[in-house]
Amino acid sequence: MDKINIEMEQIKKAESVENDEQKWVCDSSVDHKGRVPLRGSTGVWKASLFIIVIEFSERLSYFGLATSLIIYLTKVIHQDLKTAAKSVNYWSGVTTLMPLLGGFLADAYLGRFSTVLVSTTVYLLGLLLLTMSRVVPSLKPCDSDLCQEPRKVHEAIFFLAIYLISIGTGGHKPSLESFGADQFDDDHPAEKKKKMSFFNWWNFGLCCGLLLGVTLIVYVQDRVSWAMADLILTLVMASSLVIFIVGRPFYRYRKATGSPLTPMLQVLVAAIRKRNLHLPSNPTHLHEIPKSETSQRRLLCHTKKLKFLDKAAILDDKQDSIEQQQNPWKLATVTKVEELKLVINTIPIWLTTIPFGICVAQAATFFIKQGVTLNRKIVHNFEIPPASIFALAAVGMIISVTTYEKILVPVLRRATGNERGISILQRIGIGMIFSVSTMIIAALVERKRLNIVHKNPLEGSASMSVFWLAPQFLIIGIGDGFTLVGLQEYFYDQVPDSMRSLGIALYLSVIGAANFISSLLITIVDHITEKGGKSWFGKDLNSSRLDYFYWLLATITAVNLCVYVFVARNYSYKNVHGRTTIAVADCDDREAVA
Repeated sequence: MDKINIEMEQIKKAESVENDEQKWVCDSSVDHKGRVPLRGSTGVWKASLFIIVIEFSERLSYFGLATSLIIYLTKVIHQDLKTAAKSVNYWSGVTTLMPLLGGFLADAYLGRFSTVLVSTTVYLLGLLLLTMSRVVPSLKPCDSDLCQEPRKVHEAIFFLAIYLISIGTGGHKPSLESFGADQFDDDHPAEKKKKMSFFNWWNFGLCCGLLLGVTLIVYVQDRVSWAMADLILTLVMASSLVIFIVGRPFYRYRKATGSPLTPMLQVLVAAIRKRNLHLPSNPTHLHEIPKSETSQRRLLCHTKKLKFLDKAAILDDKQDSIEQQQNPWKLATVTKVEELKLVINTIPIWLTTIPFGICVAQAATFFIKQGVTLNRKIVHNFEIPPASIFALAAVGMIISVTTYEKILVPVLRRATGNERGISILQRIGIGMIFSVSTMIIAALVERKRLNIVHKNPLEGSASMSVFWLAPQFLIIGIGDGFTLVGLQEYFYDQVPDSMRSLGIALYLSVIGAANFISSLLITIVDHITEKGGKSWFGKDLNSSRLDYFYWLLATITAVNLCVYVFVARNYSYKNVHGRTTIAVADCDDREAVA
């Protein structure tokens, strides 16, 4: 009888624990008052919708500026095509590399919410300065609508403003996206499933901002004035900041945990110190975090790769055990060792996705400039602005993300048994195939345009419809829906929990590095081809050979795709123990949480 009573008490206790887990969020997050969050009133879609609104506003501003930047630089600043393309690539590169600093500060010191507030304020300051450079008489390019040479003060203020926007984006992008993903509990089955959809709908909102940016904002720039467009962007950004602050009671917050890089350095130092020790045959003999500390931290499984680092978790019998455990520079836990392995494992993926980013960089530079030379009239002499053709990339991404989320994922889940439908790296690889196709089609279209120019030099390619560019924009947009969304998931999910903002920054840095490499590639190709007789990059498109450049990018991306497939097939995904699991066991190399 006593045994039955004890069992009943244990069952009731287990049910009570389960009910508490359903009521409270126990993933180390807190509410706006620093308490354990209530599941029913915080997080999930009720919180993430506020976050998606400010992302919509930021993307509206960014693409409203970015897609027309090359036109402004050539028409108002009067830079030549090659210099303007490099200027755009440099700015895009800085904008997408700055998140490495912003993500680090968010994870280590400021927290994601505070970083978003500060960076959005800086972003808003950049927009205000940009508006002033086009409104204040002494800061305007010149006194008339058409000027042969802009004032130097305008150039200085203009570039200061757009680089302030770069700095704002540096804190905004990694912090906001990871803050949005933090609203879903990884250890709650229903919320985990919703989190997989979050990145898709996040990008849907992003694409809506992009779509309005390259249509409505670009139209205002082209037909009304640059100043009016800047004023609209400033007001929208200010309004979204207010909305973001209003959502404060609904958010779940993660406290900054200090530098995520220090524990990795400690693991490396400890492993070097113990390089002469022999690894135990059984991984359970390696040191792991004490049970009392696991309630707010997820433990990682031991993996067999990069075994040298495992030596950091060996307890040295010749030294005092307590002293070792108190000194992280002498002894690391298995989880900390595995976190360093995770970061090292991301390096080959990061490198092999850069050629995709180089292809994406062409859409905001040469693709847009091609649109300037083509017939953009639709009906009744209505002419679309050159940058608005970029809207087709957003349409392609929306189609891709929506089809993937609503059709492909349910079908693939049943076919593969994988919660995601296909793995993250498979999704990224599919998008890279689309990037190769984009460059091939872009080369063929540009060749056709040049043929028309050669047949009729006076009229040029004005008889050719701008919608000849539609396939390359649509296909690169579809590729973005696979690769860019996949990269967001990958770098959020496959880095240590303590550096998720930095993880999103790593995804953005792929595009940033690609922009710089694109500029470098233009310089190298220009130098080599000029020695051969005629540069592929002339003063304008008609004297250039962009088709050759596109073929070169298609070849580089295709070769890189083969390397990527090899890297992806040998990749080991992050594998997490439950919070209450203490034993250190080997994980197999199959996909775990991806």
